[in-house]
Amino acid sequence: MGQDGIVERLKSYARSGKMPHLLFSGPPGVGKTASAIGLARGLYGDLWEYNFTELNASDDRGIDVVRNKIKVFARIAPVGGFDFKIIFLDEADALTSDAQSALRRTMEIFSNNCRFILSCNYSSKIIEPIQSRCAVYRFKFLSADALKKVIREIAEEEGIKIRDDAIEALKDVSGGDMRKAINALQSSAAIEREIEKETIYEMAASVRPDEMRKILDSALGGSFDKARDQLSLLIEKGTSSEEIIKVIHRIIFDLDITNDKKVRLIDRLGETEFRITEGADERIQLDALLAYIALME
Repeated sequence: MGQDGIVERLKSYARSGKMPHLLFSGPPGVGKTASAIGLARGLYGDLWEYNFTELNASDDRGIDVVRNKIKVFARIAPVGGFDFKIIFLDEADALTSDAQSALRRTMEIFSNNCRFILSCNYSSKIIEPIQSRCAVYRFKFLSADALKKVIREIAEEEGIKIRDDAIEALKDVSGGDMRKAINALQSSAAIEREIEKETIYEMAASVRPDEMRKILDSALGGSFDKARDQLSLLIEKGTSSEEIIKVIHRIIFDLDITNDKKVRLIDRLGETEFRITEGADERIQLDALLAYIALME
Protein backbone atom coordinates (compact mmCIF):
# COMPACT_ATOMS: atom_id res chain seq x y z
CA MET A 1 0.00 0.00 0.00
CA GLY A 2 1.42 3.38 -1.03
CA GLN A 3 1.30 6.60 1.00
CA ASP A 4 -1.94 7.68 -0.70
CA GLY A 5 -3.62 4.44 0.33
CA ILE A 6 -2.38 4.81 3.91
CA VAL A 7 -3.70 8.37 4.11
CA GLU A 8 -7.14 7.25 2.93
CA ARG A 9 -7.23 4.47 5.51
CA LEU A 10 -6.24 6.86 8.30
CA LYS A 11 -8.94 9.31 7.18
CA SER A 12 -11.48 6.52 7.50
CA TYR A 13 -10.39 6.02 11.13
CA ALA A 14 -10.85 9.74 11.77
CA ARG A 15 -14.34 9.72 10.22
CA SER A 16 -15.51 6.67 12.18
CA GLY A 17 -13.88 7.69 15.46
CA LYS A 18 -12.54 4.18 15.88
CA MET A 19 -9.09 2.71 15.29
CA PRO A 20 -6.93 -0.26 16.30
CA HIS A 21 -3.37 -0.08 17.59
CA LEU A 22 -1.14 0.93 14.65
CA LEU A 23 2.44 0.15 13.65
CA PHE A 24 4.10 2.47 11.13
CA SER A 25 7.34 1.17 9.64
CA GLY A 26 9.54 2.64 6.95
CA PRO A 27 12.56 4.85 6.25
CA PRO A 28 12.99 8.29 7.86
CA GLY A 29 11.41 11.41 6.41
CA VAL A 30 8.46 9.77 4.66
CA GLY A 31 5.59 11.00 6.86
CA LYS A 32 5.16 8.54 9.73
CA THR A 33 5.06 11.15 12.50
CA ALA A 34 3.07 13.58 10.35
CA SER A 35 0.50 10.84 9.69
CA ALA A 36 0.11 10.13 13.41
CA ILE A 37 -0.40 13.81 14.23
CA GLY A 38 -2.77 14.23 11.30
CA LEU A 39 -4.84 11.29 12.52
CA ALA A 40 -5.00 12.80 16.03
CA ARG A 41 -6.13 16.15 14.63
CA GLY A 42 -8.80 14.42 12.58
CA LEU A 43 -10.09 12.47 15.58
CA TYR A 44 -10.01 15.12 18.30
CA GLY A 45 -10.10 18.48 16.51
CA ASP A 46 -9.00 21.35 18.77
CA LEU A 47 -8.61 18.95 21.70
CA TRP A 48 -6.02 16.78 19.97
CA GLU A 49 -3.10 17.99 22.14
CA TYR A 50 -4.95 16.90 25.30
CA ASN A 51 -5.57 13.39 23.97
CA PHE A 52 -2.29 12.75 22.18
CA THR A 53 1.19 12.33 23.58
CA GLU A 54 4.43 11.66 21.76
CA LEU A 55 7.35 9.79 23.28
CA ASN A 56 10.68 8.99 21.68
CA ALA A 57 11.84 5.51 22.57
CA SER A 58 15.44 6.32 21.67
CA ASP A 59 15.55 8.76 24.62
CA ASP A 60 14.29 6.22 27.15
CA ARG A 61 14.91 2.70 25.91
CA GLY A 62 14.33 0.76 29.11
CA ILE A 63 11.36 -0.68 30.90
CA ASP A 64 10.94 2.44 33.08
CA VAL A 65 9.49 4.44 30.18
CA VAL A 66 6.68 1.85 29.95
CA ARG A 67 6.10 1.59 33.69
CA ASN A 68 6.13 5.31 34.32
CA LYS A 69 5.50 7.69 31.39
CA ILE A 70 3.24 5.44 29.31
CA LYS A 71 1.17 4.04 32.18
CA VAL A 72 0.67 7.47 33.76
CA PHE A 73 -0.74 8.91 30.53
CA ALA A 74 -2.79 5.78 29.78
CA ARG A 75 -4.55 5.89 33.17
CA ILE A 76 -5.93 9.39 32.57
CA ALA A 77 -9.39 9.51 30.97
CA PRO A 78 -9.72 11.14 27.51
CA VAL A 79 -10.63 14.83 27.43
CA GLY A 80 -13.84 15.85 25.65
CA GLY A 81 -15.79 12.63 26.03
CA PHE A 82 -13.81 10.65 23.47
CA ASP A 83 -13.55 6.88 23.75
CA PHE A 84 -9.74 6.72 23.82
CA LYS A 85 -6.47 8.65 23.84
CA ILE A 86 -3.46 8.06 21.60
CA ILE A 87 0.11 7.36 22.66
CA PHE A 88 2.56 7.82 19.79
CA LEU A 89 5.82 5.98 20.43
CA ASP A 90 8.46 7.08 17.93
CA GLU A 91 11.52 4.94 17.17
CA ALA A 92 9.88 2.02 18.94
CA ASP A 93 12.49 -0.34 17.50
CA ALA A 94 14.97 1.23 19.96
CA LEU A 95 13.09 -0.29 22.93
CA THR A 96 14.80 -3.18 24.66
CA SER A 97 13.19 -6.63 24.56
CA ASP A 98 12.09 -6.30 28.20
CA ALA A 99 10.53 -2.91 27.52
CA GLN A 100 8.66 -4.28 24.50
CA SER A 101 7.36 -7.20 26.58
CA ALA A 102 6.11 -4.77 29.21
CA LEU A 103 4.56 -2.61 26.48
CA ARG A 104 2.68 -5.61 25.11
CA ARG A 105 0.98 -6.14 28.46
CA THR A 106 0.29 -2.40 28.84
CA MET A 107 -1.43 -2.35 25.44
CA GLU A 108 -3.77 -5.10 26.67
CA ILE A 109 -4.57 -3.55 30.05
CA PHE A 110 -5.39 -0.07 28.75
CA SER A 111 -7.00 -1.04 25.44
CA ASN A 112 -10.39 0.31 26.62
CA ASN A 113 -9.27 3.94 26.81
CA CYS A 114 -5.97 4.11 24.98
CA ARG A 115 -4.62 3.35 21.49
CA PHE A 116 -0.98 3.04 20.60
CA ILE A 117 0.76 4.14 17.42
CA LEU A 118 4.26 2.73 17.16
CA SER A 119 6.71 4.12 14.61
CA CYS A 120 9.91 2.41 13.57
CA ASN A 121 12.39 2.09 10.74
CA TYR A 122 12.49 -1.70 10.89
CA SER A 123 9.39 -3.65 11.87
CA SER A 124 11.53 -6.80 12.24
CA LYS A 125 12.92 -5.29 15.47
CA ILE A 126 9.44 -5.18 17.01
CA ILE A 127 8.52 -8.39 18.82
CA GLU A 128 5.85 -10.53 17.20
CA PRO A 129 3.29 -10.23 20.05
CA ILE A 130 3.19 -6.45 19.52
CA GLN A 131 3.02 -6.73 15.73
CA SER A 132 0.07 -9.11 16.02
CA ARG A 133 -1.82 -6.53 18.11
CA CYS A 134 -1.39 -3.77 15.52
CA ALA A 135 -2.54 -2.91 12.04
CA VAL A 136 0.79 -2.60 10.21
CA TYR A 137 1.37 0.15 7.64
CA ARG A 138 4.59 0.09 5.68
CA PHE A 139 5.69 3.48 4.38
CA LYS A 140 7.89 3.76 1.30
CA PHE A 141 10.31 6.40 0.10
CA LEU A 142 8.40 9.27 -1.48
CA SER A 143 8.14 9.23 -5.25
CA ALA A 144 10.06 11.81 -7.27
CA ASP A 145 6.81 13.43 -8.43
CA ALA A 146 5.44 13.78 -4.89
CA LEU A 147 8.69 15.25 -3.61
CA LYS A 148 8.95 17.75 -6.48
CA LYS A 149 5.34 18.83 -5.98
CA VAL A 150 5.88 19.63 -2.30
CA ILE A 151 9.16 21.44 -2.99
CA ARG A 152 7.47 23.66 -5.59
CA GLU A 153 4.61 24.42 -3.19
CA ILE A 154 7.01 25.40 -0.40
CA ALA A 155 9.11 27.54 -2.74
CA GLU A 156 6.00 29.36 -3.98
CA GLU A 157 4.71 30.00 -0.45
CA GLU A 158 8.10 31.31 0.69
CA GLY A 159 8.73 33.42 -2.41
CA ILE A 160 11.80 31.42 -3.39
CA LYS A 161 12.87 31.03 -7.00
CA ILE A 162 14.20 27.56 -7.67
CA ARG A 163 15.34 26.23 -11.01
CA ASP A 164 14.17 22.91 -12.38
CA ASP A 165 17.68 21.46 -12.23
CA ALA A 166 17.86 22.49 -8.55
CA ILE A 167 14.65 20.56 -7.87
CA GLU A 168 16.23 17.56 -9.58
CA ALA A 169 19.26 18.03 -7.34
CA LEU A 170 17.01 18.04 -4.27
CA LYS A 171 15.49 14.78 -5.46
CA ASP A 172 18.97 13.28 -5.81
CA VAL A 173 20.36 14.39 -2.45
CA SER A 174 17.22 13.50 -0.48
CA GLY A 175 16.76 9.97 -1.81
CA GLY A 176 13.02 10.16 -1.11
CA ASP A 177 13.44 11.68 2.37
CA MET A 178 11.19 14.75 2.47
CA ARG A 179 12.73 16.06 5.69
CA LYS A 180 16.20 16.01 4.14
CA ALA A 181 14.93 17.75 0.99
CA ILE A 182 13.24 20.54 2.98
CA ASN A 183 16.33 21.07 5.15
CA ALA A 184 18.52 21.37 2.05
CA LEU A 185 16.04 23.81 0.51
CA GLN A 186 15.93 25.94 3.68
CA SER A 187 19.73 26.05 3.96
CA SER A 188 20.07 27.03 0.31
CA ALA A 189 17.39 29.73 0.58
CA ALA A 190 19.35 31.33 3.42
CA ILE A 191 22.19 31.97 0.95
CA GLU A 192 20.37 32.99 -2.22
CA ARG A 193 16.79 33.63 -3.30
CA GLU A 194 17.23 32.00 -6.70
CA ILE A 195 18.50 28.54 -5.99
CA GLU A 196 20.73 26.65 -8.42
CA LYS A 197 21.70 23.00 -8.33
CA GLU A 198 25.30 23.77 -7.35
CA THR A 199 24.04 25.39 -4.15
CA ILE A 200 21.91 22.36 -3.32
CA TYR A 201 24.81 19.94 -3.65
CA GLU A 202 27.06 22.26 -1.64
CA MET A 203 24.61 22.73 1.23
CA ALA A 204 23.77 19.02 1.36
CA ALA A 205 27.49 18.11 1.25
CA SER A 206 26.52 15.69 -1.49
CA VAL A 207 28.20 14.45 -4.64
CA ARG A 208 26.93 15.48 -8.02
CA PRO A 209 26.19 12.31 -10.03
CA ASP A 210 28.07 13.69 -13.05
CA GLU A 211 31.17 14.27 -10.89
CA MET A 212 31.04 10.72 -9.56
CA ARG A 213 30.48 9.42 -13.08
CA LYS A 214 33.73 11.06 -14.23
CA ILE A 215 35.62 9.41 -11.37
CA LEU A 216 34.23 5.99 -12.21
CA ASP A 217 34.90 6.46 -15.92
CA SER A 218 38.53 7.31 -15.12
CA ALA A 219 38.88 4.24 -12.92
CA LEU A 220 37.18 1.95 -15.45
CA GLY A 221 39.54 3.30 -18.10
CA GLY A 222 42.51 2.21 -16.00
CA SER A 223 43.49 5.75 -14.92
CA PHE A 224 43.75 5.04 -11.21
CA ASP A 225 45.86 8.14 -10.39
CA LYS A 226 43.41 10.45 -12.17
CA ALA A 227 40.42 8.86 -10.44
CA ARG A 228 42.13 9.12 -7.05
CA ASP A 229 42.94 12.81 -7.58
CA GLN A 230 39.32 13.52 -8.54
CA LEU A 231 38.12 11.65 -5.46
CA SER A 232 40.51 13.64 -3.27
CA LEU A 233 38.88 16.86 -4.42
CA LEU A 234 35.48 15.55 -3.30
CA ILE A 235 36.80 14.49 0.10
CA GLU A 236 38.48 17.88 0.61
CA LYS A 237 35.05 19.49 0.17
CA GLY A 238 33.84 17.52 3.20
CA THR A 239 31.89 14.84 1.34
CA SER A 240 31.42 11.74 3.52
CA SER A 241 32.35 8.26 2.41
CA GLU A 242 28.77 7.16 3.06
CA GLU A 243 27.48 9.75 0.59
CA ILE A 244 30.08 8.74 -2.01
CA ILE A 245 29.07 5.08 -1.75
CA LYS A 246 25.37 5.92 -2.04
CA VAL A 247 25.94 7.97 -5.20
CA ILE A 248 28.06 5.21 -6.74
CA HIS A 249 25.28 2.73 -6.01
CA ARG A 250 22.72 4.98 -7.71
CA ILE A 251 24.68 5.34 -10.94
CA ILE A 252 26.13 1.84 -11.32
CA PHE A 253 23.31 0.69 -13.56
CA ASP A 254 23.86 3.63 -15.92
CA LEU A 255 27.51 2.74 -16.52
CA ASP A 256 28.49 1.41 -19.93
CA ILE A 257 29.82 -1.91 -18.63
CA THR A 258 28.67 -5.52 -18.78
CA ASN A 259 26.17 -6.92 -16.31
CA ASP A 260 28.89 -9.18 -14.93
CA LYS A 261 31.00 -6.15 -14.03
CA LYS A 262 28.01 -4.40 -12.49
CA VAL A 263 27.36 -7.41 -10.27
CA ARG A 264 31.00 -7.58 -9.17
CA LEU A 265 31.08 -3.84 -8.54
CA ILE A 266 27.94 -3.92 -6.39
CA ASP A 267 29.38 -6.82 -4.40
CA ARG A 268 32.62 -4.92 -3.76
CA LEU A 269 30.68 -1.73 -2.96
CA GLY A 270 28.73 -3.57 -0.27
CA GLU A 271 31.96 -4.95 1.17
CA THR A 272 33.48 -1.46 1.26
CA GLU A 273 30.43 0.00 2.98
CA PHE A 274 30.47 -2.78 5.58
CA ARG A 275 34.16 -2.28 6.38
CA ILE A 276 33.74 1.47 6.81
CA THR A 277 30.73 0.90 9.08
CA GLU A 278 32.82 -1.48 11.17
CA GLY A 279 35.46 1.20 11.69
CA ALA A 280 37.97 0.74 8.86
CA ASP A 281 39.81 3.80 7.54
CA GLU A 282 37.50 5.53 5.04
CA ARG A 283 40.20 6.85 2.72
CA ILE A 284 41.99 3.51 2.46
CA GLN A 285 38.74 1.71 1.70
CA LEU A 286 37.71 4.20 -1.00
CA ASP A 287 41.17 4.01 -2.60
CA ALA A 288 40.91 0.21 -2.49
CA LEU A 289 37.52 0.43 -4.21
CA LEU A 290 38.97 2.58 -7.00
CA ALA A 291 41.91 0.19 -7.34
CA TYR A 292 39.51 -2.73 -7.70
CA ILE A 293 37.53 -0.89 -10.38
CA ALA A 294 40.73 0.01 -12.26
CA LEU A 295 41.81 -3.65 -12.28
CA MET A 296 38.43 -5.02 -13.41
CA GLU A 297 38.63 -6.93 -16.70
